[in-house]
Amino acid sequence: MNTRQVQNPETQVPKTPQMNERDFLNDMLATEKYMTLSYSVFLHEASNQPLYQDMMNIFTETQNCQRDLYNLMFKKGWYKLEAADPQKLQQTYQQFQGYTSQFPYQGNQLQ
Repeated sequence: MNTRQVQNPETQVPKTPQMNERDFLNDMLATEKYMTLSYSVFLHEASNQPLYQDMMNIFTETQNCQRDLYNLMFKKGWYKLEAADPQKLQQTYQQFQGYTSQFPYQGNQLQ
């Protein structure tokens, strides 16, 4: 299997029992992901518009923080991705393109 990793050079951290910078950032990223997921559930169920807007602002700030943490970890080489296989992408695109004929209201906008 041809797995191509997309990753920056890894910033070395001490391997000790104490938490290091990578551990702290990883913990913060996991927390921010959990918080954005929880806020998202709240937003789906909020019926009070002013409260919804306040939570939406908090959600956006949290999401931005999560993205900043992800970018920092990726920059330091502590977060790696697998490069997508172009052939697999094309196959998946064609598969889902075929599903569009099954959607209701084709070509019509819901009003």
